[in-house]
Amino acid sequence: MTALTLVLPRSVYVAAHARVANWRSFPALQRRPQQQQLHTCGRRAALLTAAATTTETTPTAKRAPNAHANGFGVFLLTTRNMSAAPKLVAVAESRRFMIDCFKAVKVPQAHAEAQADLLVGADHRGHFSHGMNRLEMYINDLAINSTDGGAVPCVLKETPATAWVDGLNGLGAVVGNFCMDLAIKKAKTVGVGWVCAKGSNHYGMAGWYAIRAMDQGLVGMSMTNTSPLMAPTRAKESALGTNPLSLGANATNGDKFLLDMATTAVAVGKIEIQRRKGAALPDGWAQDPEGNVTNDAELAFKTACLMPLGGSELTSGYKGYGLGAMVDILSGVMSGANYSTQVRKWTHAGADSAADLGQVFIAVDPNCFAPNFEERMTDFNCRLRNSTPTDPSKPVLLAGDKESQGMAAVDAAGGIQYLENQLNTCASLAEKYKIKPLAFIN
Repeated sequence: MTALTLVLPRSVYVAAHARVANWRSFPALQRRPQQQQLHTCGRRAALLTAAATTTETTPTAKRAPNAHANGFGVFLLTTRNMSAAPKLVAVAESRRFMIDCFKAVKVPQAHAEAQADLLVGADHRGHFSHGMNRLEMYINDLAINSTDGGAVPCVLKETPATAWVDGLNGLGAVVGNFCMDLAIKKAKTVGVGWVCAKGSNHYGMAGWYAIRAMDQGLVGMSMTNTSPLMAPTRAKESALGTNPLSLGANATNGDKFLLDMATTAVAVGKIEIQRRKGAALPDGWAQDPEGNVTNDAELAFKTACLMPLGGSELTSGYKGYGLGAMVDILSGVMSGANYSTQVRKWTHAGADSAADLGQVFIAVDPNCFAPNFEERMTDFNCRLRNSTPTDPSKPVLLAGDKESQGMAAVDAAGGIQYLENQLNTCASLAEKYKIKPLAFIN
């Protein structure tokens, strides 16, 4: 099937780089057009204009981000979508549905909102692998009590700059928000806050917690270990998780740098999205049971053996392996949580034991160091974006740019377009838990 690239208008590209104030306030997710425009750094303005004038897929096609993109905000329309308007779900409606699902399995309102905000925030940004795609797994864990939806984290030990927290097997977003807020408080007092947590669960997209620090004018970092999914270089079985890390830093005029990446070649959710689509995997994503590279999404999902960032040893996959180990040391080993193969497997059916994941949350006040940090970040960002592109129609981007474009595209379309397979899963959840089904935008 031929896939046609959806080209966003220039106004969407430019508006995409304006940092949203109070990102955590989800009644504002369907917000007014952003007024603050990104400083476009010289040549970038011309590149964006050129991109805006590229031939569009069809003048009558409704511009909507397609959930079966690669999860990093690259939006595609396929020929089968040309005959019918896509089903769009408003951001607020997606959030409502997820809150109702969590409450159906006895999660308190505030905790349900925190977890739903995280998931819909991922979908809004184009991280479909970490949004609604994860809902069923969370619900199943809660239904069989392998996660405690009502747990409130507690501090076990702390100093002015550090804290050790027990998540008490609570929801990942609840634990993560608690820990990052504590790190923020310490950073505002002594310049840096470093908080390790044990007893946590899957905490969604790592960048969510960096954004929380950025909203307070700080540099934010976060890392977590996960269920074993990465095969160490030269191994044919998994011994580390996808072990993502994030770093977020503000620049001026609403610009930013926001890195959010797995230390495997891709997050496991990307395998799940390809599986939902029935599509092949690119080379270098996953291994088969014998340690060979596979393009079969179903086999890769069953084998659960992803390749490190970089792929094979020949293409420097050992560097991704090393980064993944670093994350596990700082999050799992240091926090007293499970690590490496101690962490239990996790499937859509849920898990029969607690995850006891380890996580780390870091907030830093950049004003404790050289002056004019945000101005220097603006210059830094411009230097990278001004790099001469190999293809003039594809400007050089920074970490976080595609996610910002994804948010702008959702806002322009009026809603999120989910895969039909995902909508079927939501319909089943609605029927099972007797809640109002997802409503679509007419």
